[in-house]
Formats: sequence, structure tokens, C-alpha cells
Amino acid sequence: MSGSPSPLVCWDDVAAVAPDGLAVLDCAGRFVRLNPAAVALCGAGEEADLLGTSAPFAQVEGAATCHVGLLEHQSDEQVAHWVPASGTRREFAYRARGLPADPRFTIVSFRDVTDERHRQRRIAAIAQTSIALASEGSLGSTLDAVAQQIVQADGLAGAQILTLDDTGRELRLMGSAGLRHWDAFLDRLLECQDRGARLSMLDALREREPIVVPHRWAQILADPAWEPLHAYLGELNWDSFVSVPLMARGRPEGVLNAYFAPGQEIGGRTLEFLAAMAEQAALAVDYAALLQREREGARRNERQRLARDLHDSIVQQVFSIGMQANAVGVLGARGEPVPAEAVRAFAEEIGVLSQTIRADLRAMVHELRPSSSTRLGLEDAVSALVKSTENRTGLGIRLLYGKEVTDVEPELAEDMYRIVAEAIHNVVKHAEATTVTIRLGVRDHTLTASVRDDGRGLPEPGERGTPADGEGGRTAGTAWDHGYGYGLTTMRERAERWGGTMRIRSRAKSGTTVRIVVPLPVRVPEPPPTALDGSRSDPPAVPLRKAPGPVPSEC
Repeated sequence: MSGSPSPLVCWDDVAAVAPDGLAVLDCAGRFVRLNPAAVALCGAGEEADLLGTSAPFAQVEGAATCHVGLLEHQSDEQVAHWVPASGTRREFAYRARGLPADPRFTIVSFRDVTDERHRQRRIAAIAQTSIALASEGSLGSTLDAVAQQIVQADGLAGAQILTLDDTGRELRLMGSAGLRHWDAFLDRLLECQDRGARLSMLDALREREPIVVPHRWAQILADPAWEPLHAYLGELNWDSFVSVPLMARGRPEGVLNAYFAPGQEIGGRTLEFLAAMAEQAALAVDYAALLQREREGARRNERQRLARDLHDSIVQQVFSIGMQANAVGVLGARGEPVPAEAVRAFAEEIGVLSQTIRADLRAMVHELRPSSSTRLGLEDAVSALVKSTENRTGLGIRLLYGKEVTDVEPELAEDMYRIVAEAIHNVVKHAEATTVTIRLGVRDHTLTASVRDDGRGLPEPGERGTPADGEGGRTAGTAWDHGYGYGLTTMRERAERWGGTMRIRSRAKSGTTVRIVVPLPVRVPEPPPTALDGSRSDPPAVPLRKAPGPVPSEC
């Protein structure tokens, strides 16, 4: 053969069958040529639909280099996001090169990595959640982190994590992402249930299986029973709903609620991911419960030891001082050479002192004994603390409380008592106050407590270790190094244990207010009775609590 060999394949034919997308961009970043694979990846019907439109690709070589994930190799690929005229957003990995023959044009090869990167985000979310479980954070902050990982990994509209108490009868909202924090959420949920709304998460708890409800928002919006939550849930841009039970040691610990954005599909891999995250959340709840029982046991033993030691030694010694003071008073009354008036004054002073110390020490013994508010009730326990503090310090304390405070469950009452006690301790130690006002009350299914003093306030913004919240106050979110840190952290953790929040407002020379808000739990219905043959006759829906009237229907 002579001359140049004829090409075996036309390059246009190669581009036409290439599995990856190939595109030519002009200097303004617009499509001027695409192969069939590129047209299909972009979700268009034919090449003409894309010509002249802006491409998502950067034209500078090496710009916006793709971040290397946990399971990825180093790559010179970049990542771009493409939203087609119809359909869901896609992620393209691409390489761009300038055309040597004409610098005005850029050649781009790209491929769809949406599913691949989605899987990587899910794996990273599970890994990050495992890290959160190993941290020293409270249960509330841990479950918030789990919910946030779910939302970020799958691009959900929102997520909630609700936990059951030790009895398995009460639900609390402990973690969320995408939805704003609203203390009245559970109260409004109860109202919806009382109006006849069906709660799918209760079905998930009862069946111990994920519950999927397509187009749930449309159902809720059309159902007047859900009216109390229409405005709140309407803040989300969502469509479908999934509720997954949290299972640990064979028993349900709560539920994970996922709110899907419009257009998102709920497939097997999605449910598998949610189940894995629900398992992580259940482990966090189980670990927190075990840790709490261990801490309570240690605290109970230590308090009992201190109470016994105080009672057996100091109280008896103070009683002896009182007896001696009485003896000196008797001697003075006999007219001995010792000046009678001086002896009487001394005896009276010692007697009053001994009575004060004895009363104060008894209050301390009472305070150190475990579950003081459990035995007395929150109102009586705080009243005893107020009297003890007034006797010891001379501080004027005003206590205001509502009637329903007496109905607060013992464990919550104990934690709220400890929060109030720590707040009063901080006032005595740091505030230089003369008066304190304590308010306790239950309203809209929410327990609130506030401790307000007229002292000097917390340190000004800008002082070492003090954050400002932008409204002239402070928040208890940072461990300060001037004496408040550990106590405030403990107070916040006690509130977060119940899904509550703590807020601090303070101004120089105007005093400080500590406010705690704890949503009360909702009751989970009793399980349906079991027949003699072992079968169960489950009603079509179950209420959060026993309520008169017919069984609510599916919305």
C-alpha cells in the first residue's frame, strides 16, 4: 500500500457512541455541541434543546477540584451540579480542557456520579454519627447531630428523633434538623390526635417496622384534624414521610421521622440507610440510659454516705454546743461571780447560733439525700431549699408556682430541682444580689422554671470566656473559665436530657435570669390485648393517650 492510510473510524462516530458525555463550550460557557450521551445525562430530548444554554462546568482547568471523600482516590475530576428542566438535581464529575486549535472553545467530558456520591455521603453520615456517639455530648446534642447527618446525606427536608422513657409509655422530642425548635410541638400533636388525626409514628412503634406514607403532606393539609400543626409543618418544603422505630435490646427506644422533599424517591436503599441511622440513634439512647443509671447509683451512694456522716457527727456536736450554752445560762442565773447578763447574752447567742446551724445542717442533709424532690414533690423540695438558703445567707427569695407543678413526674422533678438549686448557688456565690424570684409552672403541656436576681449580672461581652448572643444577653452554650462553666454545663445537660432548653439573659447591674423550658412527654397507648390463640386484633389507629370518643380514622 502507498500513501497515507485511510482512517478506520470516523471520530464523529466515536463521539456518538461514547459512554461518557462530551460537550464543547464557547468562551461564555454555553453549549455549542453535545454527543448523545451528554444530551441524555442532561435530561434533554435532543441536542437542539441544550444548544446556547449555560453549562454547569467551570472552564478553567483544575478549578473547583472535587473534594476527596473517605472512600475516594485522588482525582483531577471536578464536580458540577445540574438541575434539568424536569427531574431531580444531578451531580456530574468532569474534566475540562482547552481546544488547542481554537482557545475560544473548551472540551468537557463528564459522567453522572449522583448515586455514587450519595452512597459516599451516607457512609460518611454513619461514620460521623459513630464519632458523635463516642463524644462527651449530651443525648440531645448527639441526636441533633444524627438528625443533621440524615438531612445532609439524603437531602431531606427534615428529620426528628423522639425517644421513649424507661417505662416505654412516654415520648419526648430529643433531636431534630430542618424543623425549627418549637416547645409546643408535642402539645399540638396531642391536640391533633384528640381531633382524630392518625399518627404514623405510633404505627411504627407498635409494628416495630418502618412505616412509609407517600404524599403525606397533602393528606395532612387536607385533614382538618391536623389544623393545629398546618402552619408549623407548612414551613417545610416536603411531601412524603417515613417513620422508623429505634430498636435496642429487642425493645423500642423511640422513632426516627424523616420528611422527604418533593420528587425524592423512597427506595430500598433509602430505607436501609434510615434503618442504619435509626440503629445509631437507638445505641445513643441505650448508652445514655445505662450511663444515667450508673451516675445515679454513684450519686445515691455518695449522698447517703455524706448524709450519714453529717448526721452522726456534726449534728450531734451542734446539739452539744446547745447543751453547753444552756448550762452557762443556768450558772449565770445563780448569781455566781460571773456577770449574769453577760452569761445570758452569751447563752442566748450560742443557742440561736446552734439552732440556726442545726436547721441549716438538717437542710443540707435533706438536700444531699437522694431524690429529695421525688419524695417531697417539686414544690415542697424547692420551698425547703428556699428556706435553707434564706436562713444561711439572708437573701430574700420569692417563690411563685402553679398548681400543676405537683403533678410533674419524679425524675423530671429531681432534675428541675437540681437546676434551680445550681442557679441559686450561682446567685449566692457570684451575683451579689439582694433578692431572687423563682417561678415554676406548667402551661401548654410545657414545664417552665425561671430564676431571676437583681445582682451585678454576668461579665460583659468580650471578657475572657464570655460569648454574646447579639441581644445583650448570654447563652449557656460555652464552658466559661470564671467559675460558672461546670455548673451551667450540668444545668444545660439536665434540661437537654428531657428535650428541654436553657436560656440565660444578663445585663450589667441589672441582674440575671435563667429560664428553663421542658416540653412534657406524650403518652403512648397501651398495646392491644392478645387473644388466646396468640393473635392480636389491632385497631386501625391508636391514640397517644386514653381519650373518650371513637377510634380516629386514617387521614
